[in-house]
Amino acid sequence: MTAEPLLRELAPQVLTALVRHHGDFAACEDAVQEALLAAATRWPADGVPANPKAWLITVASRRRIEAWRADTARRRREQTAFTLTPPDPEPTPGVDDTLTLFMLCCHPALTPPSQVALTLRAVGGLTTAEIARAFLVPEATIAQRISRAKHRVKDARFALPPDTERDQRLDAVRHVLYLVFTEGHTASSGAALSRVDLTAEAIRLTRRLPHDGETAGLLALMLLTDARRPARTTPDGALVPLAEQDRTRWDADAIAEGTRLVTDALATHPVGPYQLQAAIAAVHAEATTAEDTDWRQILTLYDLLHSITPGPMVTLNRIVATAMVHGPATALDRLTTAETDPALADHHRVHAVRAHLLDLAGDHETARTHYAQAARATLSLPERRYLEERART
Repeated sequence: MTAEPLLRELAPQVLTALVRHHGDFAACEDAVQEALLAAATRWPADGVPANPKAWLITVASRRRIEAWRADTARRRREQTAFTLTPPDPEPTPGVDDTLTLFMLCCHPALTPPSQVALTLRAVGGLTTAEIARAFLVPEATIAQRISRAKHRVKDARFALPPDTERDQRLDAVRHVLYLVFTEGHTASSGAALSRVDLTAEAIRLTRRLPHDGETAGLLALMLLTDARRPARTTPDGALVPLAEQDRTRWDADAIAEGTRLVTDALATHPVGPYQLQAAIAAVHAEATTAEDTDWRQILTLYDLLHSITPGPMVTLNRIVATAMVHGPATALDRLTTAETDPALADHHRVHAVRAHLLDLAGDHETARTHYAQAARATLSLPERRYLEERART
């Protein structure tokens, strides 16, 4: 039996304990990696220890102390190792304080790309090469981001921040996991439409956050969105739009869990943007056919979402919902107004939405022109193939 799932679960907890005691994020992470390697080698032969977390903390602490002694000896050779020996490690904490590590990885001093990379590395346990492959960037680029991030947080106080800052930091954690999931669900570039390793990791890590209303909403959104994955592509990888998907292939268990989560969250917590997005996904999931979709309810939810957290993608999705309720002419007028937003200037999704609306309005020739423009602008090969096909038909 492989020990990999257990090691992945325990790694952030062990790193948290080590950094809390010894400081120096980068050095502690190196020590934890050595302990994980030792466990992966020894546990299959010797068996998993009765307290695997304590075993890992002990081994990692020894590695950290050994490295610390070696470094110190080079700086201060005149002192003996005995006088330099640090105190014994603190007792193994009885709780999973992975949240503390999450919040350190999402330190406000870091840029969002660095927060994503450090979270996947330290909390998710992904290697630098795995993160680089997931985001289709050179491994050296990810390594530099992680190295700079560790340096920025090296002197940060390793503890949960005060309540107000903690809420802000938790928002950042959720945003990072949302970015990871979004990139996995619809890859921004490359040959594959989605990257299951990223969506699965985002869902796994979101389950470890405190389940307040917005965390429940985020998890529900991920589950309801990922439930459609089996029907999103043909066997050869071509994109299948939502209206044409075989809904019998959607994951019913994920839909049931996501619907329950968002229903409970909306009933017991203040309404937030992730809950609203999850509610929209739940309305789509409830429709047995595309024609059964309750677009009026979806438009109402998008109106509320726009009032809380307006953004370019919310604007475009709201315009599509407007077309389904009030007709394509009204939606095209709103799209023309929306294009004045610099964030949407010449974005390929603007051309794709305009093409869709023109198709609905019966202007198929002009629609083909905009499908072709959208195809030229996207970096996703499955999206490009789909848009090119629409431009030809």
